[in-house]
Amino acid sequence: MEKRAIIAALLMAGLLIAYQTFFMQSPETPLAPKAEAPGPKPGASPVPAPVAVAVPSPVPVAAVPLRTARVDGPLYIAQVSSRGGDLSAWELDYRGLKPMIVPGLMGPRGITIERAGQPPRVVEFSLSRESLDLGRAAARGEITLVGDDGFGLRITETLRFRADGYDVERVLRIENQGRAAQAAEIVIGWGAPLTWPKDVTEKFQGQHPTRVVRAVNGSARHEDLAKTADLIGDGQWIGLESEWYLSALVPQTPGFRLAEGKAGDTVYVAVRAALPVLEPGKSWDGRVLAYVGPKEYDRLKALGFGLEKAVYFGGFPLPLSYGGLPMEWIAVPILWLLRWFYGYTYNYGVAIILLTVITKVVFFPLTLKSMRSMKAMQALQPQINALRSKYKSDPQRIQRETMELYREHRVNPLGGCLPMVVQIPVFYALYVSLSVAVEMQNAPFVCFGRLFGMDLWICDLAAQDPTYVLPILMGVSMFVQQKMTPTMGDPRQAKMMLFMPVVFTFMFLSLPSGLVLYWTLSNVFQITQQLYMERGGVPAKPGARATKKA
Repeated sequence: MEKRAIIAALLMAGLLIAYQTFFMQSPETPLAPKAEAPGPKPGASPVPAPVAVAVPSPVPVAAVPLRTARVDGPLYIAQVSSRGGDLSAWELDYRGLKPMIVPGLMGPRGITIERAGQPPRVVEFSLSRESLDLGRAAARGEITLVGDDGFGLRITETLRFRADGYDVERVLRIENQGRAAQAAEIVIGWGAPLTWPKDVTEKFQGQHPTRVVRAVNGSARHEDLAKTADLIGDGQWIGLESEWYLSALVPQTPGFRLAEGKAGDTVYVAVRAALPVLEPGKSWDGRVLAYVGPKEYDRLKALGFGLEKAVYFGGFPLPLSYGGLPMEWIAVPILWLLRWFYGYTYNYGVAIILLTVITKVVFFPLTLKSMRSMKAMQALQPQINALRSKYKSDPQRIQRETMELYREHRVNPLGGCLPMVVQIPVFYALYVSLSVAVEMQNAPFVCFGRLFGMDLWICDLAAQDPTYVLPILMGVSMFVQQKMTPTMGDPRQAKMMLFMPVVFTFMFLSLPSGLVLYWTLSNVFQITQQLYMERGGVPAKPGARATKKA
């Protein structure tokens, strides 16, 4: 165990590297075989509508003036447009106003009717009302839209809003008011730019979606926008996501398929339904749920459609062929505990402090055992060095004599490391939980305001510390911890380890301050525990043993 300090440092470095690799970017997983459906050309419909009957001649449709209806709720402010019958504005009231729709750049594509041999038609609607106020008096409300596709299909859409959620239920009814049977395909989509324009500033961190996420057979598959291909397939839901926000479409009735693709510089996702052949006077009904909001795990899970799978926690790699330990098993309870603390403290920084205290208390017996083992190993080090000097030409003899020395003094050479190994997955899950928690965005810890455009001190736990005070404190605490840790083996290795706090300080400069706060407090509590060990007594130094003759 002479290299315990190096191993511990490498493990910590591994956590940081894993964070940068696995949690700043979700894994890229192929969504489905491209042979599932032929891919369309950019800008065209991914799959032509089925040709079941002759296309009727278009009928005159009275012009519908462009109108909007405003929806005011405690969680968002929205606008519904008569063009396409979709949201033309959706501004979250989530630690500040955060627009999830940018007209002409990012947002819904409107309800589109597609027919064989005809260009797609965006339906123009009339609105049943011009405003809707949601609150305690009216926890729910709806807006009804009625339109015509110009071929005799009458489309009625009812948008149902809730005051306590970021989801909108879209109830569709399509009636054939013509004189001949008709077949068509209805498309509901959402688009975002492949790359965010340089002349447009993001209003908040995570406004621009970076991945397409799609649920197939109960598991979510993530793919970078740049790798999106034209594709249609089955699944539970589809959406566009950033690390902390999600815009998703969830079919709630049979007949819908999921689609994704590119049209020029725009990436889109959609749900599509091929209507059955509608005889005159017949109708078709369908429902789709739209979610546009933060990736709060409990809120997404409460909807009951598996949207919580969009929150990617990753997995902790296990040795050999055991695969990986899903971090969701540990990270989800940690997030719940973090929010529970917040419910009493109303400060996520304080919640992180309490969470760190809890983990240190839970693992204190293991930490104590590890420290005692390290102290015992350190006490035996002079005798081990003597054995190495005496049998330097016989490595096998050195190993036998060293193990005999351990047995004689009842010292477990793995006792200093095994307790640490047990804790690593939990600490890793803590690290991951803080990195993916949207609750950290714009959440202050100790915020004195702004000076010359800079936050003083920590006004956003999801952003780096602009003053660099917290990373420096972390480096100082790590240096003190290294100085107090029992050293074994080559003294030159111990001197090299003292350089690690400098390296880690530079690595932590750009990390979210919530993560740095957790790591700093963990170091401080570790120092406190080591001081307790020093004052509470440690195993007596083993007596010298008569060295056997060769």
